[in-house]
Amino acid sequence: MEEGETGILLHSSNKELLSSGYSMHENSEEIKKIKSALTWIFLDQSNLWRAGLSWTLFFLLTIVVPLVSHFVFSCSSCDVRHQRPFDVLVQVSLSLFATLSFVSLSRFARKYGIKKFLFLDKLYEDSEKVQQGYTLQLHRSMKILSSFVLPSVIAESIYKIWWFSSGGKQIPYLYNGVLSNIFVCILLICSWLYRISISFLVCVLFRLICCLQILRLEEFAQVFEKESDVSSIMLEHLRIRRTLRVISHRFRVFILSTLILVTISQFLALLLTTEPSSTVNMFTAGELALSSITLVTGLFMCLRSAAKITHKAQAVTSLAAKWHACATISSFDDMNDDTPTAQTENPHAVYPINSSWDSDEEGDGDDVLDNTNMVPIHASTVSYQKRQALVSYFEHNKAGITVYGFMLDRTWLHTIFAIQLSLTLWILNKTIGIS
Repeated sequence: MEEGETGILLHSSNKELLSSGYSMHENSEEIKKIKSALTWIFLDQSNLWRAGLSWTLFFLLTIVVPLVSHFVFSCSSCDVRHQRPFDVLVQVSLSLFATLSFVSLSRFARKYGIKKFLFLDKLYEDSEKVQQGYTLQLHRSMKILSSFVLPSVIAESIYKIWWFSSGGKQIPYLYNGVLSNIFVCILLICSWLYRISISFLVCVLFRLICCLQILRLEEFAQVFEKESDVSSIMLEHLRIRRTLRVISHRFRVFILSTLILVTISQFLALLLTTEPSSTVNMFTAGELALSSITLVTGLFMCLRSAAKITHKAQAVTSLAAKWHACATISSFDDMNDDTPTAQTENPHAVYPINSSWDSDEEGDGDDVLDNTNMVPIHASTVSYQKRQALVSYFEHNKAGITVYGFMLDRTWLHTIFAIQLSLTLWILNKTIGIS
C-alpha cells in the first residue's frame, strides 16, 4: 500500500521534476570521481578481471602482509623501543575492520551499482536545491576521506621509517639489509594505507547518503509554509520513510558489526595497556593509538550521521504539530473578528516567538525543521480533522535510521555511552583498582 501510494506521488511529479533541467549526464563528473576513488583502492569489480585483481590485492594487503609482518618482524629480542607488544591487536582489529568494509562495498557495488547505491538514479525527482546540495556533498566527501586517511598514513610512515632505519641488525632481512628493509617498509605502509582507505570509505559514503536524506527532509519541511494538500504531504513522507528504511537495511550489518568490533578492540587495548608488566610509550603503543583512533572515528562518523538524520526526521512531527496549532488558532481568530482581543495586524504573517528576546544564543541551533518561529497560515482550506489525522500519523510513524528495529537516535547513543563507560570503569577497577 505504501509503495503504491509512493509510486503515485512519483508518477504525478515526474514532469515537473524533469523540467528542472537536471540529468545524469550533468552529474557524470561526480560519478567518475567516485569510480576513480574505487579504482584507486582497487574496489572496481565491474568485470571478472578487475574483480579478481580486487580480491587478490585485498587478500594480499589485508591478510598476508599483516600476518607475515607479525611473525617475521615481531622483534621480541630487540631493544625496548623496537618491540611491538600490541602488534597482534593492531593488525587483527584493522584487518577485521577492512574486511568488513571491503565485503560490504563489494556487495553494494555488485547488487546495486554506484548510481543506485548513492541514490543518483532517483536524484532527478528532487528539486534543484537538493541536487546542488548533494553535488556539493559529493565534492566534500572526497575531501573528508583524504583528511582522515592522509594524517594516519603520514604518522604510520614516519613510525615505520624510523623503526626500520634505527633497528639496524636487530631487524631480520634477506640478502641485502637496506633493500630488504626498504621493500618491506613500503609494503607495510601500502597495507596500512589500503586498510585505512577502505575502512573510512564506507563510513564516508554512509555519511554522504545521510546528507542527501537531510536535504530532502529540509525540502519537505517547506510544504508546511505553503498551500499543501494533506494527502500529498503524507505521500512525500511515505517516500522519505521508505528511503530511510532501505538505508537502514543496507547498513545495519555494517553498523552493528563495527560497534561490536570497536567495543571489543578498545576493551582489549585497555586491558593490555593497564597490565602492570606492560611497557607503554610512544614507540611501543603508537600504532595501537593510531588504530584505535581509526576505529573510533569511523564508528563515530556512522553513529553521528545516523543520529542526525533521525533527529531531523523526528523533528517533522513537532513541525506538523506547530503547523496544525497555528492553523487552528487562525481559524478561531477568523471566527471572532468582532472581538478586539482576537484581532491581529497581519494574521498571515510569520511571528517569531523569540522576537522580544535579547539573547542571540537561543536561536543558534534553529534550522528549517527545528526552529522557534510560527509558520505562515496557509491551512485554512484544510479541515481540522485532516490536520489532526496528519499529526497523529507523524506521531505514530517516526522515521529514522534503525538497526534491527532499534532507532539510532540520541537516546540510543546515550545508552551506548553509558554501557561503554560502565564496562570501562569495571575493567579499570579489575586492573589498576579504580572504582
